[in-house]
Parts: sequence; C-alpha cells; structure tokens
Amino acid sequence: MAVKIRLARHGSKKRPYYRVVVADSRSPRDGRLIEEVGRYNPLTNPKTIDLDLEKIAEWQAKGAQPTDAVAALVRAANEGEKKAAEPKKSKKQQAKDAEAAAAAASEAEASEE
Repeated sequence: MAVKIRLARHGSKKRPYYRVVVADSRSPRDGRLIEEVGRYNPLTNPKTIDLDLEKIAEWQAKGAQPTDAVAALVRAANEGEKKAAEPKKSKKQQAKDAEAAAAAASEAEASEE
C-alpha cells in the first residue's frame, strides 16, 4: 500500500483551505484519509502553516512519501521554527551591534599595521 502525505482541499469556492493528511495514494484527494497531521491556509497574511512535524516524521519513517507541496510546507515550517527560536533584536540593538563589529574590524586593521 503506497501512503502519501498530501493536501486535501476544503473551504468554499475561491476560498481554499487545506488539511495536510496521510492517505492511501489510491483514495480520492478529498476522500478517505488515515490521519490528519496539519492545516494550511494560504489566504491569511502571513500564510498559516500549522503542522505536527513529529507525526509527519513518524509517517515518513514508516515509508509515507510527502508530495512536493507538503515537502515545501514542511521546509517552511522548519524555517519558521528556527526564526522563532532566535531572539528578535530592535533596530537600535542591531545598529549597536553593527557599530561594535565595525569598531572591532578597524582595531584589527590598526593592529596589523
């Protein structure tokens, strides 16, 4: 049995809303599914990607193949987690860091001469 991790379309006409599901590759797009592992809403700003990455990893370990669209969503979700883990700096703090880096570089050049 070939199992795929794919998108199932929901929502009304011209208002798509997707569920990320694990399903048999022979079942219809919006038909029978094995498990729902996430949701994706492309209409919000920014786009809402809500995935259970642990479940997706478990299914991939069992041999489930993600579609191209789901693989892109997983990459985007992973990048979002990395960005969320980093503390955000204010513009003033970024400017101070840039000044400190420039000063350190000029001191390094002066000490070489």
